[in-house]
Amino acid sequence: MYTTSSLFLHTLAQVGITHAFVNWGSDHPALLEDLERQRVDHGDTAVEIITCPNEMAALSAAQAFVQVTNTPAAVIVHVDVGTQALAGAIHNASRGKVPILVFAGASPSTVEGELKGSRNEWIHWMQDVPDQPAIVRQYMRFTAQINAPENVPHLVRRALQIATSEPKGPVYLWARREVLEKEIDESLFNTRTSLFRWPSIEPGALSPSAVNVIGDALAHANNPLIITSYIGRNPAAVAALEMLSRLMAIPIFVTCPSATNVSLSHPFFVGVSFLAPGTHTPLLSTADVILVIDAEVPWIPMNKDNQGNFERPSDDARIFVIDSGDPLKESIGMEHVAGVAELVCRASADVTLYQLLNSGRTGSATGFYTRSKTIQAVHDAFIADMRNAETLTSEPNVPYAPSRVFGALRTAVENKVPHPASTLYLNETISNYPLSWSHLHPDTPAGMLSSGGSSLGWALGAGIGAVLGGVNVGKGAGKVGYELVVSVVGDGTFMFGVPSSAFWMARRYETPFLTIVLNNGGWKSPKLSMMGVHPEGHGSKVTGNQLTVGFGPDMPDYAGIAVAATGGWAWGKRIAAGDPLEETMAEAVRIVVEERRCAIVECVLESI
Repeated sequence: MYTTSSLFLHTLAQVGITHAFVNWGSDHPALLEDLERQRVDHGDTAVEIITCPNEMAALSAAQAFVQVTNTPAAVIVHVDVGTQALAGAIHNASRGKVPILVFAGASPSTVEGELKGSRNEWIHWMQDVPDQPAIVRQYMRFTAQINAPENVPHLVRRALQIATSEPKGPVYLWARREVLEKEIDESLFNTRTSLFRWPSIEPGALSPSAVNVIGDALAHANNPLIITSYIGRNPAAVAALEMLSRLMAIPIFVTCPSATNVSLSHPFFVGVSFLAPGTHTPLLSTADVILVIDAEVPWIPMNKDNQGNFERPSDDARIFVIDSGDPLKESIGMEHVAGVAELVCRASADVTLYQLLNSGRTGSATGFYTRSKTIQAVHDAFIADMRNAETLTSEPNVPYAPSRVFGALRTAVENKVPHPASTLYLNETISNYPLSWSHLHPDTPAGMLSSGGSSLGWALGAGIGAVLGGVNVGKGAGKVGYELVVSVVGDGTFMFGVPSSAFWMARRYETPFLTIVLNNGGWKSPKLSMMGVHPEGHGSKVTGNQLTVGFGPDMPDYAGIAVAATGGWAWGKRIAAGDPLEETMAEAVRIVVEERRCAIVECVLESI
């Protein structure tokens, strides 16, 4: 016997979805029944089911899976409450532009047994809301209700067509329990379904006039500058970006990155900023041509440097904005860069960059030789400052500085896993973002990811999804998956990540990853936000605990949480001032790589 649920699961498999991250509920009897039918008939399920005891962890794991594989995944949740429990992961998937199909059941609409699946539990009344998809609609690229089995293949394919077209992002389908239970004819189940006639939109290109204008501007610029945030999500664009930069001696500055956008060793890569005042490149204010390509926030107009000068382009600068899906940032209430740009273009980064490379202008760049020497010196100073910070030793009983922690971690990883393609960093360090993106910066594309959003709690679930995804598409030097996945988080981020669920999932599905917890005693970012508005106010003079952003004086045992959640399978250790940092990092990496167990290292930093 086949049902709508049979057809839905069958359709997911036919269109190429291999993994579903699920949290079951009372709306899913037909789905659970059909999964068991598949096991009886075929020995396994067509789509691999990953049981997730928390929806935030489920969607975070699915997001990282998609980020690694570049193919959509599914998430299945329970009615309105499961939809709500997706929490901030919805924001991350939307802002990160990650194509995920979210499916939720819904309470039955019949109450007297008129149809199979009618209401027979009290919660069916409690969980019936007037507009369930409204909970997430503004974050979704598409929402639709499955009303009958006949339109399941069409709705799934339309949802994925939209999800995988720029601007990419999550989609939401839902169905009531009676619809999921409806029996269907075998012919409907056996009808072939594919995405062959449902392609995503082809990448866009610059118009010929835009190529001429931008190409001429870059060729004749005295002080050009490229700013990007997430061009690294498009691997084909990274090589083109580095080539254009080399050929025309254009410095690249990265703001608020969510992917590895440029190799650390690239001679014209000049730094990273998360736009705290005084952290933008001085090249911004002197640039006469600025190419903003696949960037979230390239500068903040009101910010000033340490000398009191605005960190923004001059009024005479020629600014060009290019984005693959949303150059006007229509999903954001207010945006400033498009209002000062000469051209705003919707075009794929790789297509755009190769258009510029093939325009015949790269060989005539103004001031190439002098500029290349100057920019190379900026790059070399940037690298030298980082490496010096990694070697600084602390005074006795003074906690390790984040730079020292990152240096020890990077060295341990490189010693144990020498091939850079075999390691993936998942970065959710928040207040330590600028340092972590600089010091851990892999010298290879796709070596580091973050959520792309600002809702905390992605990195632990992402560890599971990244390991699964790496195996699924043959990442790593050996093409069998990553040797090492490293999630680097703050202590607050760790708590948001639902560690009991995430580490249980890691044990259940044998997805070992290394977690580094940077413990600064609470939520530093809210304190920094307060200091940004009230730098000398009452709150500036007190501790984080007094401000109620601290976790002290009695801190959680972060490593102990992971060990307990895995029944002792995970290994953990706490590092404080004077403890053997380098040796502990090396042991943690070894345990993950050799023993294939999760390891967690809590690093105690200076408290907020």
